[in-house]
Order: sequence, then structure tokens, then C-alpha cells
Amino acid sequence: MLAGEVLDRVPTEPGVYLFKDARGAVVYVGKAKNLRTRVRQYFREGGDERFFVAAGFLGRAVTDVETIVVTSSKEALLLENHLIKKHQPRFNVKLRDDKQYLVLRLVDPAVPAATPDATPDATPDASLGTPGTTLEAPPIPKRDVYPRIEVVRNIRDDGANYFGPYHSATSARETLRILNRHFQLRTCTDHVLETRGRPCLQYQIKRCSGPCAIDVAPAAYAEQVEDVKMFLGGKNVELVQRLRSRMAIRADTEDFETAAALRDSLAAVERTLAKQHIVQDDFVDQDVWGLYRQADAVEVVVLFVRAGKLVGRRAFQQKDQELPDAAVITEHLQQYYATGTFIPDEIVVGVDLEDADVLADWLGTARGKKVKICEPRRGTRARLVELADRNAEASATSRRNKDADAEALLGKVATRLGLPRPPKRIECFDIAHIQGTTTVAAMVTFVDGVPARGLYRKFKIKSVENNDFAAMYEVLTRRFRRQETDDPAWARPDLLVIDGGKGQLGMAVAALTDLGVPLGGETGVEVIGLAKERELEAGGTPDRIYRRNIKDSIALRPNSPELYVLARIRDEAHRFANTFHRDRRSKLMLKSELDTIPGIGATRRQRLLKHFGSVRAVRQATLEELAKAPGMNKKAAEQVSRYFVEREQLEAQAERDYQAAPIEEIGEEIGAEVGAEVGDEVGGNVGVDLGAEISDDALTAPAIESEADANVEGRAGDVDVDAEAGAGDDTGVKL
Repeated sequence: MLAGEVLDRVPTEPGVYLFKDARGAVVYVGKAKNLRTRVRQYFREGGDERFFVAAGFLGRAVTDVETIVVTSSKEALLLENHLIKKHQPRFNVKLRDDKQYLVLRLVDPAVPAATPDATPDATPDASLGTPGTTLEAPPIPKRDVYPRIEVVRNIRDDGANYFGPYHSATSARETLRILNRHFQLRTCTDHVLETRGRPCLQYQIKRCSGPCAIDVAPAAYAEQVEDVKMFLGGKNVELVQRLRSRMAIRADTEDFETAAALRDSLAAVERTLAKQHIVQDDFVDQDVWGLYRQADAVEVVVLFVRAGKLVGRRAFQQKDQELPDAAVITEHLQQYYATGTFIPDEIVVGVDLEDADVLADWLGTARGKKVKICEPRRGTRARLVELADRNAEASATSRRNKDADAEALLGKVATRLGLPRPPKRIECFDIAHIQGTTTVAAMVTFVDGVPARGLYRKFKIKSVENNDFAAMYEVLTRRFRRQETDDPAWARPDLLVIDGGKGQLGMAVAALTDLGVPLGGETGVEVIGLAKERELEAGGTPDRIYRRNIKDSIALRPNSPELYVLARIRDEAHRFANTFHRDRRSKLMLKSELDTIPGIGATRRQRLLKHFGSVRAVRQATLEELAKAPGMNKKAAEQVSRYFVEREQLEAQAERDYQAAPIEEIGEEIGAEVGAEVGDEVGGNVGVDLGAEISDDALTAPAIESEADANVEGRAGDVDVDAEAGAGDDTGVKL
């Protein structure tokens, strides 16, 4: 509880206040026009009707308050939103989406100034890809003149246009396919755009204008971009008028090919119009917010109305939320529109917002155009709010049903495994490598039976190679050392699933025991091993679960619900580990000579490769050419040039030494290397003896390969026997 003298020190200016608990953690963030008056309300009986305030939860938790004074209410709103995202306070709204949506990203084109050499016919659709036309190269990068539309998951404040969200990848990519067919924006990457010498198949089938290899009029391409923006923004009525006008102009000038393309685009837009349900007759863009509350669970839905047509919705859920409806909606508006998403002409809500004018001013500044916040009581907008409320209720009901199904499924898992309670949090670990190289591990986390992708983690194995047991020991040790922190991402799981049989299970138990992690019981971690069918000797048998201190495994039926949830977790861990391993391996394979040049960092390496096109071109460049490259200076150019000169000298010397060496010495060197590979177990001198037998006529040394392979196989057999012995030990391998 805050002392009276602390409250007296709170300033009376507008600003933001942060309530902190005894540990110094921020538990609530708010804003006020008068900080002292607002903060005092929390600690005066009847001053605030919110349950977590009136019941005393907040008062008992707060031991200190920090205030930040600003110059205006608008500035306080911005700062409050930033601090909520930074601290994630317990009593504030946390914007949780019901799924991760896809959006389409499109950058406005940078149209260069017209030049005398430009194509004379610069009207829209004039030369979208006519071979033989010549335009002066724009002084700005081609990727800026000819932007592409792409599917992304994250909205960034980068000045681009974002359209969506789309509920599934299928719908997003279907929209992208329609755009490519009828509006012909490029689909290739920026690198391909800059380097391709001839148009691809998309140009041949008239789904791309071919700016990668053909001089496309920038003004014409910009017209196409504007058409796409209108189509995705729901301004289809205006787009239809534009397309009809341009089609008529093309027909009058007897440019029938372009007119036919415009006709097809017009038909596609009209088909889209026919599918959409008109809910508003004044053709404005609106976001309509609805809310449904049941106890302390709140469901918030926003309906997207574009040009009077309902085009989609998005749902958010809040648990343990006692804020009043107006505060919930306000914080959702602040956090949602701060992500850079599309801001419409109107925002329609069903409650009176305390700072509606400040919020509208902030949104208008972010949009660059006035934004109106409506709180209707009757009429069409009020009916839209009712529709949003019904959608929120339906979403909450659907979520409750899913939660009940997940709880029942986890209850079956607990019964089958003999757990004291359903495992709310399940973690699964998997190891990935190829022949013992680039070993990595992956951790996936399921909460309430569904993937919690924000809690997935990757690990690079540092201590061992080609030893799955030791790798599992290392990754579990690193993971469970983190549980001592206060970070909820590393909270202790209820169930730990290991992808493997008894050997991996024994290693997991050994790692947790060495760390003092309690196993089993009401508060401990239960550990199981899940062996895939292909890992078992008896073919055709179901997957099996291995438990600690229990000799017999559990055979799961292929269609059992328990196997479904556990196999899903294991397969997700397998996918995540393999993806990480593939990415690491690709990066290592792509490592170039430039990575080893002293003083040349990643940024300069990228600029050199982009400017010259290849490592070979960089190697052949003169000192002057290197110094003129983007991001380079004379000193850096000298380092690059000196590196390649010294490298060439070393390579030339090595070639001279090789040519001068007698053939017998070369044979002995090869043999010695093979002997080192085989090892001291087979005599140590095998390689030298074999090398001595090589003559001038037979330098291929088949005898070396065959005998070396035989000895290596013998050693591999020993290793396999040792590994099996370790795997059969109930306690696992001791490190």
C-alpha cells in the first residue's frame, strides 16, 4: 500500500503513472490529465469501480509509483501504449490475437522524373512490357520503381501499405494469384529483378509485366500499383470506373490488346463485388468493435467494413480481466492501431470512451487524415455494433468448446500415463544432425494442447558431436538452468517428452537429477520417451511410450487420442529441429572467402557481393574499383586486395611445391593421412606402408581405399556396440 507522503509527491501535470510491486515489477500503467488526482482515486474508497481496484488487489500489490510528466494528453497516450508493450503489466490489457494472420505488403512506387529518352507513349498501360522500348535507367533502385506485393506475417512501421488480415494462407495466396493474373505486378525477388537477363515464364503467360528484363514505363507500373491498392482497400466502385474509362480510351485508339487486358481486370473486380455483402450504404471504410464478457473472460472482435462491404473480422481474447468495457476497448484500440495496421475513416464502438477526442487526434496524425470515432445509439452503425457483439459471443463460445475438448484430451493423456493431473504445459526435445555434424536441438512447447510458438527455442550443441545422448544431456541442462529465472517463458513444464527410447529417457532423467529438478508427484516434472515405430525392431507395432522406473512400455493404438496429441508434439519438435538444422547447414555452405577477410564485416560483404555479383568478380576487381564500391573506402579496399594477393601467392607456392615433389613422397603423404584416419588401433603405420607401395603407374590407390574402409568399418562396429550398451543402461550414459 502506498504511503500518504508518496501520493503527495505525485505531480499535478498530465503524464503517465507506473504502479510497482515490492520486487519493482510494473503491475499497471495508466495515463491522466492530472496525475495526482488520478492516482489518489485508486486508494480512496469508491474512487474507482474496477473490481481489481475496489476489491483491494491493486492496493495490496502496489508499493511504489513512478510518474512521467508530458506536455499533452496525446503524448501521454503514446507513452502509455509504449510502456504497456514494454512491461506487459499484470492488470493491463494484453493484446492477444486468436491466431497469427497473414497480410499483404505493398510499397508505393518511386516514379522517376520523365526523361527525353523515355518511351513517348507514357499514358497508363502504354508499355507494360513491350520488347524493344528503351528508357533511361532510373537514378533510384529498380526495386523501388517496380515494387512487388508479398505475403507477410508481421506489420512494421516502414511506410509500406498493408492489407488484410487473411484468416488462412490459402485465402491470402488466392488473392495474390488473382492480383498477378489481372494486374501484372512482378513476383520475383529484388535480387532476381536486378540480375535476370530475360523475362521468366510469368511474363510469357501475361501474369507479369517483366520489369526484370524489359524497360517498363514507371508511370504505367505506378498505375497498376494504384489499381491493386484500390482493389485490396475495398474501393472497388472507384476502381471499376477507372478501369472502364481506361478501357474505353484504349478501344478508341485501337489498342485492343490492352483493352482486352483491362476488360479481364474489370470482370475480376466485378466478380469480387458480387460476392461481398453490403452492410453500409455510405461507402466509407470502418472498423466496428464489439465485446462480449463472461465473468473475467473478455472477447473483443473487430469487423472490417470497406466501402460499405463487410470483408472480414479479427478476434482477441482476454483472461482474468476486470477492466470496465470502455477501458478494454480503449486499450485494444491503442495497441492494435499502434502496430501500423490500416486505419479507416471511422472507428465505431458501442461504449463511451473517456479520451475519444485524444484517441481520434492520435489516429488522425498516424493516418495523415482525419479519423472519426463513433459511439452510435441507433441506426445502421448501432446495428453494426450489435453484429460485432454477436460475433464476439460466437467467438467466445467456440473458444470455450475448444478449451473443453483440449482439457478432456489432456485428461485422457494423464490417465493413460498415470499422471496426478492433466499436463497443462508440455515440452518436447529433439536432436538433429547429419553424420554428427552441425548438431542442433529444438524445444517446442504446447500449452493446453495447442502450440505456443512464442515459447519455442533453438539450441546449438556446443560440447559434443555425433553423440545424441550427450547432446540431449547438454540441451536439458541448459534449458532447466533457466527455470531459476523469473521469466515465464522458462517455467517448469508438467510433462517432458523426449523423442527416443530408453537410452534418451535415461539421459533426460540423469540431466534433471543432476540439476536437482524434482521428478513426478504433484509439483515435479514427469518425463517420458516416445519411440517412433521405425525405431523399434518389431515392424508393424504401434508407437510406444517409455516411462522412468517402469520396465514395460505402453503401446498406443494408432487411432487413440493420447497418441494423437503426443505424436503431434513429437512431430512438431522433429519439424522444428530439422528446419533449424537445415538453416544452419545452408549458412555454413554459403560461407564465402569474403568471410575470412580481416576488417570486412557482414554489411560490407553483402554490399561487395551485391555490387560485383560474385566472389570471383570481387577477387578480380582492381584497387580503384574496390574503393568505389558502396560502403567501401581506400583502407578497406586495400585490405581486400591484399588478402586476395596473398591468397594467390600461397596457392601458387603450393602448386609449385606439389609439382616439384617426387611421386613417392605424394603417395606417402596420402598414405599417412589415411593412416591417421584409420587410427593407432590398426597399427598406425598402415598408411605409410600403403603409400610406399604406390607406383608411378597406379596413383589411384584402390588398395588404400579398400583397406582403410575395412578398418573404419571395424571401428564403427566398436562404436555401435558401445552405444547400444549405453542405451540399454537404465540410467543412461554418464558424462
